[in-house]
Amino acid sequence: MTTNETSYDTLFGKMAVEQGLCSDEELRRSLEELQSRRKVNPVMLKDLMVDLGYITQNQAERLKKNIKESKVAAYQIPGYKILGKLGAGAMAVVYKALQLSLNRTVAIKVLPKRFSGNPEYVERFFKEGQAAGKLNHNNIVQAFDVGEAGGYHYFVMEYVEGRTLHDDLSAGKIFKEDEALNIVIQVAHALQHAHACGLIHRDVKPKNIMINTAGVVKLADMGLARETTDIEAAQTEAGKAYGTPYYISPEQIRGKIDIDGRADIYGLGATLYHMVTGRVPFMADDPSEVMRKHLKEELIPPDHINTKLSAGISEVIEVMMAKHKEDRYNNVEELLTDLEAVRNGQPPLRAHKRFDVSVLEQLGKGDVIEADEKLYKEDTVAHYRIATLVLGAVVATLLLIIIFLLVR
Repeated sequence: MTTNETSYDTLFGKMAVEQGLCSDEELRRSLEELQSRRKVNPVMLKDLMVDLGYITQNQAERLKKNIKESKVAAYQIPGYKILGKLGAGAMAVVYKALQLSLNRTVAIKVLPKRFSGNPEYVERFFKEGQAAGKLNHNNIVQAFDVGEAGGYHYFVMEYVEGRTLHDDLSAGKIFKEDEALNIVIQVAHALQHAHACGLIHRDVKPKNIMINTAGVVKLADMGLARETTDIEAAQTEAGKAYGTPYYISPEQIRGKIDIDGRADIYGLGATLYHMVTGRVPFMADDPSEVMRKHLKEELIPPDHINTKLSAGISEVIEVMMAKHKEDRYNNVEELLTDLEAVRNGQPPLRAHKRFDVSVLEQLGKGDVIEADEKLYKEDTVAHYRIATLVLGAVVATLLLIIIFLLVR
């Protein structure tokens, strides 16, 4: 098996998962079976997955065509030498390349030609590049160029040598509290910068968080980013859920137009939850059911799943993932204060304050009466039990006296 064939199989598998044609587990089984079969007879992953029934022949051929097309597209971009493929998503393929003019390694995201005829896809692709271009922060993947060549649209960005958070979680890693806090604090600084520049990311998740070989965390993929002042875009998207089901905020699910930075705080909270517990906050087979749980189901506190966690980090996550954005941190600055406090072994005072405000608001809505009634009932039961015990003691004493007198 040649290096090119192995590289092709790797890309094919990634694209099959990214485009929802198969699951991570089905790809894992396919790769294990691939290694076993190749000891006897050469076989390509594409054909094996069809044979195993994980994808159809039509899906395999369509995916093969997409890969071939994207390879042709990459070589159409002037000024860059393609070094290899890095990955693929539902809408684009990412290549490692050398920028000849500056002799530096970069990553190039290429939009397949079949999407070029769709103005919505092209506009979103260019907006991603333009949004990233507005940001200049060490914890954000830097944008270098966006353009079109030979009918193909491309976006050139910083090349990050390392891995994604998703890679670690897919391998079954559960992060220790201090390591998780270190990563999330860096992402929070990235979001703080983006929000200050008037941009909401709207898709904070493990796949979009990269960690380079020096341990520096980089927030990537501004594909869903939106300017807070872009009212026209917000109204166009009204009623539509943009985001990733496992990490999406309730207001994004509802398609609200007044999305702000607190949606990113929710996504980061869901990511942190996954990191320290080893599982997503809400699990279901169907994406719509996952989103329903974000809206309706009570969150299991992370320290109930991983008992090694401090109460502080659990509190912070619960405030980050409050159903109503008003109950979350007001901004990333507040969040960073608490994250750093927990990292230093101190209580998250902002979380305490948000929790107290939330409780008072609930009490103001009528829970005071219910609470008083509950306390009254509990007190009544307690008094009844005490009276019963006293009466029993008196009766027992009288019986002992009567028995004593009879014996005499």
